[in-house]
Amino acid sequence: MQFPSFIAKRIRNNEAGSFSATVSRIGVASIAIGVAVGIISFAVLIGFKKTIQEKVFLFGAHINITAFAQGNTYEEGAMNVKNPVSDALKTMPEISHWQAVAHKSGILKTPDEIKGVVLKGVGKDYDWSLFKRSLIEGRLIGSKDSSSIKYGYSSEILISRKIASQLRLKPGDDVIMYSLQDPPRPRKLTVTGIYDTQMEEFDDRLVIGDLRLVQRLNGWGADSIGTYEIYLKDFKQLDQVALQLKRILPPAVYLQKVTDTFRQLFDWLYLLDKNTAVFLTLILFVACFNMISILLVMIMERTPLIGLLKTLGSPNKQIRMVFLRVGLYMVRQGLLIGNIAGLSFCWLQHHYKIIPLDPVNYNMDTVPIDFDWPTFVLINVTTIIVSALILMIPTLIITRIQPIKALLFKK
Repeated sequence: MQFPSFIAKRIRNNEAGSFSATVSRIGVASIAIGVAVGIISFAVLIGFKKTIQEKVFLFGAHINITAFAQGNTYEEGAMNVKNPVSDALKTMPEISHWQAVAHKSGILKTPDEIKGVVLKGVGKDYDWSLFKRSLIEGRLIGSKDSSSIKYGYSSEILISRKIASQLRLKPGDDVIMYSLQDPPRPRKLTVTGIYDTQMEEFDDRLVIGDLRLVQRLNGWGADSIGTYEIYLKDFKQLDQVALQLKRILPPAVYLQKVTDTFRQLFDWLYLLDKNTAVFLTLILFVACFNMISILLVMIMERTPLIGLLKTLGSPNKQIRMVFLRVGLYMVRQGLLIGNIAGLSFCWLQHHYKIIPLDPVNYNMDTVPIDFDWPTFVLINVTTIIVSALILMIPTLIITRIQPIKALLFKK
């Protein structure tokens, strides 16, 4: 065993009952609280961002390419599926998936209620993987049952829980939709499923149906669509891919990024990032200040020992290493306790939903947790590095201690 490690171990074992034992426990607690809060904060922050983004991406792709239209802002002009845009999408490796959709404004009518909605027509290329998580009743559209196919399109639709509650509908019920055009074209549709995203902007008006139905209502052919919804492999490449696409877009269409469409929502997420960073910086500062104070107290209590070691010929560097190892031992204990406490809380919240939220204000009914292990490892590594650098500061006082005065020092 190396000399600094031997002395550091003896100091730790002889701390029981001393004042430094109390303050060292405070130091361990401050590190543990800082690490636990850091893990919980990042788990909640990343969980919030992922949950909100998943909900937004249900109905707002990373990039939308839409034809210009006059009048109703909820509808688009016709865009042929065979155009330079579709050819370009096939050659861009940054794109993971794209799908053709179209929108049509209308009114759902039951014997007692009416509700203004926007019908989103989707085709066979529509990716249902995200949507399945929000489906709470019934099934998705696209049944193999041929009875739902009439006049060349499916009459099945999905509605939100809010719309279902307002119109008193359930899976299997029929409802009449009047399209907003002159003259209105009523269609009898069947509710096959109910979804709930807890996002007011979607749940209040959006209905999912067959793309062929929207094409028929608009008088389009089978090769006409309203919007290309584009999803990227890496969301961080959004601006880069959008710039590439803008260079090849024809004049009759325009591109819109999801960060522009839902700017307020993404600004809120950015503000959460900044607040979390400031909060964790303050916690780390307090923990480091505590460690400096605690190590100074321990050095003062061991002043006679320092004088004795210097008298026996120990260099300042060796003595500094003794107290540095004592401080790092406290950091190690704090990391262990902090990780156990932080991860345990995250596990309990993830599985048992201990802390609820108001869906109206937060777009979700419970605090989300995401186990981002690289971030957790980074928190631990950063704590060790910062603590080691900070602990070097109080040990500098050892170089100023004179052996004769130290041996005569009385606590």
